[in-house]
Amino acid sequence: MRSIWNGAISFGLVSIPIKLMNATENHSISFRQIHTADGGRIRYRKVCELEEKEVPPSEIGKGYEDADGSLIPITDEDLAVLPLHTAKTIEIVAFVPASSIDPLQMDAAYYLSANGVPATKPYTLLREALRRSEKVALAKFALRGRERLGMLRVVDDVIAMHGLLWPDEIRTPEGVAPETDVKVREAELDLADALMNTLGEVELSSLHDDYRAAMEQLITAKVEGGVLPEAAPAEGGGQVIDLMAALESSVRAAQEASGAGGEAGGEDAEVTPIKGRKRAASAPKAAAGAKKSTTEAAKKTAAKKTASAKSTKSAAATKKTAAAKKSAPKKTTPRKHASA
Repeated sequence: MRSIWNGAISFGLVSIPIKLMNATENHSISFRQIHTADGGRIRYRKVCELEEKEVPPSEIGKGYEDADGSLIPITDEDLAVLPLHTAKTIEIVAFVPASSIDPLQMDAAYYLSANGVPATKPYTLLREALRRSEKVALAKFALRGRERLGMLRVVDDVIAMHGLLWPDEIRTPEGVAPETDVKVREAELDLADALMNTLGEVELSSLHDDYRAAMEQLITAKVEGGVLPEAAPAEGGGQVIDLMAALESSVRAAQEASGAGGEAGGEDAEVTPIKGRKRAASAPKAAAGAKKSTTEAAKKTAAKKTASAKSTKSAAATKKTAAAKKSAPKKTTPRKHASA
């Protein structure tokens, strides 16, 4: 990994020689401007307005444009005499909780490496002090001609530094928030929470740039004369008319995508359909209908019980009469004797 800056960390009276390296890299696909008529490359040339001719880099310097449009030359000798104490030093000014740093201030990230064997011990000391305190170090450093603000923290076994914007470089969000007063119902918040729980967490390493992959496929097809990729179907947009229905649909879709159970790491979320105002208004009628049907069912049940009781009583009486007839003595009729 190539270093872009050499200097030292000033930690009180301790000086730690370090090398600064970029911690990130840009994988975006870049394009060149061409002449669409013949495919020729379009290039920019640095031309002096007074002489109207191209100027080589060795003859190009810096200048400050005044309010009246005049240019004031600033030479490297002028910049060298400025009292910039952090020109070759990352000067730690405070140790603060990481939560006190506004993420809006985050800028480029760098790795700090110990420069040489003698720097290993103080480097390790600062790293372990940061790790144990669970704090970050605020520092000032100079890079590419200007003084910057930085935040030092521990990443694995390395001290990383994030460039920070100065507080006055953060714009206030005036006029950004909705101007109308909007009230959010608890039911809507519950569904939003259910959606968040269903989506769960994600491994950042599993995320990738789909657009860059499609762009590489397009370029490959152009070079090899293959089939160009088809355009992705347009997603449904527009104004959300029913927020509750949209939230419910989103929760169901997220549950199906994660295996209908939040296996991706979140808790199981149940969707409870929220009735609208029209349904709520017809609720008394539905309740009255349910009550009426319940009463009729009760009457029918009582009638069935009464009929069953009568039937049982009649059957018992019939059996009793039959038994009485069977047990009664039979009458005998005397037979006449035949004459001799």
